[in-house]
Amino acid sequence: MAAGQTVLTLVLFATYLGIGALAHDSHFSLGWLLVSTVLMWAGPAQIILISTLGSGATAIQAAIAVTVSAIRLLPMVVSVLPMLRTPTTKLRQLILPAHFVAVTLWVECFRLLPQVPRERRIVFTVGLGTGLVTVCLIANVIGYLLAANLPQSLGAAILLLTPLAFLLSTARNCRELADFVALVLGLALFPLVALLHTGVDVLISGISAGTIAYGVHWMRRRRRA
Repeated sequence: MAAGQTVLTLVLFATYLGIGALAHDSHFSLGWLLVSTVLMWAGPAQIILISTLGSGATAIQAAIAVTVSAIRLLPMVVSVLPMLRTPTTKLRQLILPAHFVAVTLWVECFRLLPQVPRERRIVFTVGLGTGLVTVCLIANVIGYLLAANLPQSLGAAILLLTPLAFLLSTARNCRELADFVALVLGLALFPLVALLHTGVDVLISGISAGTIAYGVHWMRRRRRA
């Protein structure tokens, strides 16, 4: 139910239409595409995997590229799981929710979980994640089958919807001054870091902005104390 009540579901649907078309154009089978969506559940990582393997890279090279991309999800998992735990929660109960944590679910957890009783949050998160993945699988199939008729420019525009939607959702969920500092600095630093042509521009600008924002938050707390 919750998966159908967020605009991010529409963004995911459009994004995975594009990923389905990309997989088709890169000569991957539909079955391979669906399995990768279930196992990876991260649009950017799938795009990297399809692009690297499609360009002739080895499986090891593709795995390294996907792993580097997935590092960004670790802080999200670390921030969501404490919201799900209760004194009686077992580690195995958190495995599936941890798998489902990607940017979309992370944003929605911070928006919706405070309204859900703690003892029901694991079930809620699994249901939300399952709903979102199901939408993506349906979009994969449609995008794959329509790939022959999808203009390349339209496919690129569809994939652009994802970062734009996540940016707006992050801005909507900002509550503390540190949140706004991190968001604004991240946007400001990225074009400057991009001039260095490091290949990890997002990582550098994100870590820098987040560190500065944490410093601002720490100083404010210290003054209040």
